[in-house]
Order: sequence, then structure tokens, then C-alpha cells
Amino acid sequence: MSPVVGFDLDMTLIDSRPGVAATYRALTELTGVQVDAEVAVSRLGPPLRHEISQWFPADQVDAAVEQFRSLYPRYAVGPTLPMPGAVAALELVRKRGGRVVVVTSKLGRLARLHLDHLRLPVDEVAGDLFAEGKAAALREYAVQLYVGDHTADMVAARTAGIPGLGVASGPCSAAELRSTGAAAVIDDLTGFPAAADALLRLAW
Repeated sequence: MSPVVGFDLDMTLIDSRPGVAATYRALTELTGVQVDAEVAVSRLGPPLRHEISQWFPADQVDAAVEQFRSLYPRYAVGPTLPMPGAVAALELVRKRGGRVVVVTSKLGRLARLHLDHLRLPVDEVAGDLFAEGKAAALREYAVQLYVGDHTADMVAARTAGIPGLGVASGPCSAAELRSTGAAAVIDDLTGFPAAADALLRLAW
């Protein structure tokens, strides 16, 4: 049986911190509302609205989210790079006849900008999903293993009834990933081949 592997995007497949920080600085310049860009990018993972609400009054959050998204293609895509081992991990899934599904809290169209710019080999993208909300997409695409850097990704995998492979390359520690149900934890995606062999040995 060919494997179907799901991946989170930010801080799992791509290091979007420089570009996202640049977008927050542009948002500050546009709106006059001070956002500490470095603090904001240190906790990537939850939906954009959650972070924006930390800086903007409640009645300005919707507008700020739309302004951020309008600025995003200009400021965020160019500076973003693949995480260590990301390209090799995706190519390995494809080489073994599998499919790659990206399931992310980022809007699908913005996620696609990164994937296309970096020419990352991905079959499907499901966006604007978080924690348990990701489980529906994992089931829809028959994902057998979900790889992510956030505790919410491990919750998603557990909710979908599949193993979660934690990657300690984002805001969550290895201990935090394990405590939320990670079947295994690796430092970065250079450890993906061995971990995937162990977790998908029946389907790989």
C-alpha cells in the first residue's frame, strides 16, 4: 500500500519566520499598531487571528487579518527557506510511490505561494485548519502519518486516529510534543527517513 504522509507547513517544512516577521513590520507601518515581530514569529502555529488579537483591539482584528494577508505575498514568500531535511523528506515519500498532503493553519492560497516558490513536491494542500480541525482533512486524504512541530499537530493526528511524528524545530519542545501524543519525536526532518520507516513499516 502506498503511503500518504501529511505535513504541517510553518516550522515543519519551511522556515517562514523572516518573511512573516517582515510582514508584521509592514503591518505595523501600515496601521500604526506596534507588533513585536520577533515575539510573534516565536510562536508560529495557531491561526493568524489568534496572534493578531494579541496586538490589536477586538474591533480591529478582522481588518488587520485582511491587511496582513494582503501584505503577505510581497513580504513573506521571498525570504522563506525549506527547513533542514524537508526537500529530502518529501522526495522520499514520492520516491516510494506515496503522496504528500500539507495540512496547515495558513490559508491554502498563501501556503501554495511558498510551496510553488520553493518547488516543494506536494500533492494536496488543506489550509485554514488547526488542532482538531485538521483531523477532517487528514481523514479525507487518508493520511497515515502526520508530521508537525506543534502540540496542536499531535492533537490533530490523535483525533484522526493516526501516528503523529513530532518535529522539535518550532515553538514546542520534544517533551511537549510527547505529552500531547507524539508517537515519536525528531529534532528536524533529517530524521524523517528512519522515523517514517519505524512508524509506517506496514505501509511503507
